[in-house]
Amino acid sequence: MLIPLSWLKEFVDIPISTEQLADRLTLAGMEVDAIQKVGDWWDPETIVVGEVAAVRPHPDADRLVLIDVDYGAAETERVVTGAPNLFQYKGQSRADGSLPVLKAPFAREGSVLLDAYTDERPRPFKKLKASKIRGVRSAGMVCSERELGLSDEHEGILLLPTDAPTGMPLRAYLGEDVLSLDLTPDMARCLNIMGVAREVAALTGGALHLPTADVQTSGDDTAAAYFDVRIDDPDLCHRYTGILIRDVQIGPSPKWMQDRLNRAGMRPINNVVDITNYIMLEYGQPLHAFDYDILVERAKRVGEDKPTIIVRRAAPNSKFTTLDEVERQMDDTMLMIADTAGDIAIAGVMGGLESEVSDATHNILLESATFEGISNRRTAQKLRMSSEASYRFARGIPATLNPLAAQAAAELMRQYAGGRVVPGLVDAYPVPQELPTVYTTASDMQRLLGLEITLTQAANALRQLDFAVEQVDAVADDAEADATFALHREPGEALLACTSPWHRLDIRYPADLTEEVARMIGYDRINTTLIDDVLPTQRRNRVLETEESIRNILVGIGLQETVNYPLTSRENHGKLRDATMSADAPYVELANPLTPERSTLRRSLVLSTLENLGRNLRFVDRLATFEVGRIYLPERGDGVLPFEERHVAIGLVGPRQITSFYNSADADHAPAAEMDFFDLKGVVETLLHALGFKDEDVEFTAHPDTNTFGPRCAEITLKGEPLGIMGEIHPTVRASFDIPALRTCIADLRIAPLVQPDWSVEPMAPISTYPPVVEDLAFEVTEEVTARRLEKAIRDAGGDLLVAVELFDIYRGDPIPVGSKSMAYRLTYQSTDRSLSEKEVTKLRQRIIRTVENVVSAKLRG
Repeated sequence: MLIPLSWLKEFVDIPISTEQLADRLTLAGMEVDAIQKVGDWWDPETIVVGEVAAVRPHPDADRLVLIDVDYGAAETERVVTGAPNLFQYKGQSRADGSLPVLKAPFAREGSVLLDAYTDERPRPFKKLKASKIRGVRSAGMVCSERELGLSDEHEGILLLPTDAPTGMPLRAYLGEDVLSLDLTPDMARCLNIMGVAREVAALTGGALHLPTADVQTSGDDTAAAYFDVRIDDPDLCHRYTGILIRDVQIGPSPKWMQDRLNRAGMRPINNVVDITNYIMLEYGQPLHAFDYDILVERAKRVGEDKPTIIVRRAAPNSKFTTLDEVERQMDDTMLMIADTAGDIAIAGVMGGLESEVSDATHNILLESATFEGISNRRTAQKLRMSSEASYRFARGIPATLNPLAAQAAAELMRQYAGGRVVPGLVDAYPVPQELPTVYTTASDMQRLLGLEITLTQAANALRQLDFAVEQVDAVADDAEADATFALHREPGEALLACTSPWHRLDIRYPADLTEEVARMIGYDRINTTLIDDVLPTQRRNRVLETEESIRNILVGIGLQETVNYPLTSRENHGKLRDATMSADAPYVELANPLTPERSTLRRSLVLSTLENLGRNLRFVDRLATFEVGRIYLPERGDGVLPFEERHVAIGLVGPRQITSFYNSADADHAPAAEMDFFDLKGVVETLLHALGFKDEDVEFTAHPDTNTFGPRCAEITLKGEPLGIMGEIHPTVRASFDIPALRTCIADLRIAPLVQPDWSVEPMAPISTYPPVVEDLAFEVTEEVTARRLEKAIRDAGGDLLVAVELFDIYRGDPIPVGSKSMAYRLTYQSTDRSLSEKEVTKLRQRIIRTVENVVSAKLRG
């Protein structure tokens, strides 16, 4: 919200500087983002108020004129200009009385202005130099709004009011400070000049000068003779008032009004539209003007002698064309302004195309209403139509304000559009505005603020904000439950009964009153206090610690963490070709998704990983990523909320090594090999080892018959509990996510089995000071024998003296028969209390060979 100080000062005296005011407002909950200083760069010595003394024709150019400018010096300055709004005065002068008073900004040689003719944005500054224009020397210029940075208007020079003091620095006359307020939703009362004025008066003690709603009407007729109002849905429209203004002349609004609208961030359009916007910014009440004659024609088409404004819900599946010429689909949750012939506006959002005010408009029906905020916000969101009016309606408009703003706007239309205000107004008011009474105590405010405060101090602070305050001994019998919600009261303690002013819709609970008192005191004056209690016992969060360890481990081995949306779609779930994610599977779906692609909570992190890989492999050729997040399973929930399970997903795609000068594919280097199942298995094993799990705790079981993964797939169990699945994604699934024809390796692991209890401590293995004995053994086994099974047989036979087993070679081919393979292991024997003798090692080797032969039918290779 932009607040020009000159406008604000019409309603309140400000006894402090602009910077002090900004600080005080910020400390009272109305954050001032910035102070815009209009004209602060205008040089007071060279840019002043000038008066045109004469306008003469240029001797060599029909589209230029020579003007003599009086800027307070002993002599006038002659300059050349092409401003079209001065051509009508050609040949006139102040000396002979033929030239009216014309005041304009005058920039002398050496002044700095914005370049009005460049396409560069933002416009650069340029220094004004004397030059000859078509043979005539010109050492200054009269300025347009664009050259001064006031707006983009450049059709003519800026004409100032006739009472502007000649020679005064333009910065002193036209410069201004504009406050930019960043308001929270509960400060919606300050989305207007008067609301801010009330706050400034309360915070600074400045006198408040709010106007009375005084409108000058004429004629013997009344508004009720011209139209009726009917509210069919009072739950969505609490009040609707209408005023009739006849014989208006559509044209430009006065310059002062255009200036204020520009500085408040709104573009002037015409006098009627500008007045409705001006009153909205001044009072906070959105208004809408209908072309009354069009409403009369619509009424006659259905046999009515006068229009009837009807406020009702839209018909299901109806369509309506708004002012922006867009046909919109409506539903029965949306509130419409209609007449007996049909819809004419979307209540509180935008008017209709047919009844809009145009240059041909002569009679206006002016609407001022209060619409229910939640319904208005939902309508604007559904239609994706954000406007200044809907922004205010969604935050609440007091019904008491309706006639006050309407009458103020009608009076401005009488003054600046030549209209006649018909006496009276039509007012439908089915839901009168209530002024709630809320209670508070000194002890409750002290409890919330940590500040010693008396009831008298609190009452004075609230009275500054126009609350009606009374000290009472008991809560009224008919008080609402909200009026004492969570109120702390000592036995026998006095209460303050506080009734909100009509312009405050945000006061419901005792805590709201405490906040108002705190704002008046100033948040900066509330002392810091320590918690007066014993700190609770600290308990470790093992799940969180495990997740952080997972992140640290995976980042440490070269993976990059990704954070994906948990929202996806049913269609993407179906691409996984998993029966548990079919169209019939239960899903958590959003009632009002922003996009169809983000409508369903994911059931698998594999899906998010594939979506991420598909998006990013368009830009890179290698990805090694992981994500820690939740999946959502309704069938395992409590019937209300879904079961949320934490998972970690790992994705590998692309070459095993990052391409560089030293390993690039060329004549001397083979193309880099792709990462495959075993790279992924290495990452998973490294993760499990780093988390403290042993090899014997983990088992990988081939699982080649999944639809999502191809034949290279394995299920993982940890200490007998299912941990997850890993493998290379099936080519059909990979292609459906637009992933290039590369091996796409993904692991999906549950985090719960990875969380170890607090008391789980892994003892350190003793370090032997005696030398190890290392030897290699190769066994010929059938293809069905896995490395894990063979290694287990070796370890079982080796006992405590066998400290390490490492598979270093697998061989197939001559002289190994088809259907068999050779697996070579490096074995390390070591004792912690002695050096092993050759006899001990031989005995141990023979036991290992016998055990392996018996368990897996292996043969020792020579």
